[in-house]
Amino acid sequence: MTERKNKTGLLSNVRGDIFGGLTAGIVALPLALAFGVQSGLGAPAGLYGAIFIGFFASLFGGTNTQISGPTAPMTAVSMLIIAGILAEFDGNVKLATPAILTVFLLAGIFQLILGFVKSGSLIKYIPYPVVSGFMSGIGVIIIITQLLPLFGYNPSQDTNNIRHFKAQAEEVLLDKILQEEVDEGLLVLDHFEETIKRSSEITEADILNESKTLVSSDSAGVIGSLRYLPKAIQNINWLEFILALVTIFIIFGFKRITKAVPSTLVALLVVSLVVYFAQLNALKIGEIPKGFPKLNYEIFTQFSISSVMPYIFTAFSLALLGAIDSLLTSVVADNMTKTRHDSNRELFGQGIGNSIAAIFGGIPGAGATIRTVVNIDAGGKTKLSGMIAALLLLTILLALGPFASQIPKAVLAGILLTVGIGVMDYKGLKALPSMPKADAIVLILVLVLTVFWDLIFAVALGLVVSSLMFMKNISSLSAKKSKVVPLGNKIGDQLPANYKEEVFVKEIDGPLFFGSTSDFQKLSMEIPKTASDVVLNMREVPYMDKSGLNAMEDVLLGLSENNIEILVVGLDTQPRYLMESIDIIPDLVPENKIFQNMESCVAWIKENVEDKY
Repeated sequence: MTERKNKTGLLSNVRGDIFGGLTAGIVALPLALAFGVQSGLGAPAGLYGAIFIGFFASLFGGTNTQISGPTAPMTAVSMLIIAGILAEFDGNVKLATPAILTVFLLAGIFQLILGFVKSGSLIKYIPYPVVSGFMSGIGVIIIITQLLPLFGYNPSQDTNNIRHFKAQAEEVLLDKILQEEVDEGLLVLDHFEETIKRSSEITEADILNESKTLVSSDSAGVIGSLRYLPKAIQNINWLEFILALVTIFIIFGFKRITKAVPSTLVALLVVSLVVYFAQLNALKIGEIPKGFPKLNYEIFTQFSISSVMPYIFTAFSLALLGAIDSLLTSVVADNMTKTRHDSNRELFGQGIGNSIAAIFGGIPGAGATIRTVVNIDAGGKTKLSGMIAALLLLTILLALGPFASQIPKAVLAGILLTVGIGVMDYKGLKALPSMPKADAIVLILVLVLTVFWDLIFAVALGLVVSSLMFMKNISSLSAKKSKVVPLGNKIGDQLPANYKEEVFVKEIDGPLFFGSTSDFQKLSMEIPKTASDVVLNMREVPYMDKSGLNAMEDVLLGLSENNIEILVVGLDTQPRYLMESIDIIPDLVPENKIFQNMESCVAWIKENVEDKY
């Protein structure tokens, strides 16, 4: 079947789109709640993101069957961004929320720009080892950060941890008082009584809350989770642990029975109902606000350039990740439906979805592979399917919010652990022993840096290392093929044997760029003193950069100073243009010494080269 462009009408497949949308929406519900909790903004933020990104990315995007919403990579990055901004606001979620949502809004705007400048096709230039290492790193992050919830351990509720940070909490509160006085223009030493008065107003409750904030910050992320893991094992909450294990067992086990019903939904319903009717004392995800999500006007009323500037690069990195995540899913959808997505329009749709989601308090997202596959398998073919999935989630929010607030946290921890296991690229990990050494290094480097340092820098560094290794390999390959040989040895009987001392050929295979210039510059040292003419065979040189041009100029100047004639064969358009731009042609290589093929060059040599040796 030949591929066709995605131009299917919205109402051309209503029945299939309804089934696909409803099924994808059901699959999205537990994941949206789980990603919201993982992000740090709470389950409602995940649900809001799934609703608004899902609807508007489908409506304006360029992939008919794509289902968008919070995804594992986007949530992992968002979690780090939220934790960093919260730390700047001393753990106060209410004060930090406008800044957090501003970053998410900027990410959406950057995606719009990426779509406008038609950067969607650049996805094909990201090497597989970078993508594989990043996805596996995301999986490891999710698994590690869910270990504490798996054991039912909350570091900020442990009295020993709170006691340990009490002195630091008092110091933080005192620093705040001093900073307030500085902002008010008070000289601390002159108004020390005021400092004492304000310090005396600090209550035990203030110290307790600040201690909990410090513990939460200390236990955040991969390093924090590993730091508190021994305590979690020692203080395991068996009820939470068993509920999480049962959730995982149902998710993996129910798939063996049937895939007609999403196993994550079955696990969510079964475990939640058991906890509810058995009245088990399990931790719940908390209240989900009733009614339609509210606009966060604070994004605009509290906006200032100075407050946004520190987050510009962070927002762009998030936008880039969302673009990669979405377009990879679009490729999967293309392969399943035998259609072609519009990558630039897809970025435009994702940008609109993420921007609107941020305004309504949702976490950012992207095209979700699993939900997209579910949609296609259930019959979804047009954009209507993604819009229906989002509307289903909105209906659940409006009608079933109080019931959703009773979902145990342990269930979401179990769901996220299975997501972490599923998102890892086992194909790439299994191929590590057999893949080229350079690719293996890049994959492992990106994986480790993703987990223990920074996700965006890991990808950026992976791209840089991949590019450098690629250029080194191309340079080495060109160097092996590019060699100086006696002309007689190259073209056999076309010339008398006695010409081999006078004429030598330099064969250059591949682009002449900065990675291959050092080998080319050795030319002057390789040609014997008996040579009167050098032939540069450039039939296999499609491209030359500025470094290659400078190297060629240096070599040709050296040959010219030694009264060696330079003959060029098979000169392509781009290298010729550069050589003319700095007058290598005609100053060093006249037009009459540029030949289309070796035969015409040999004919010129027979007529013009004197046999001296």
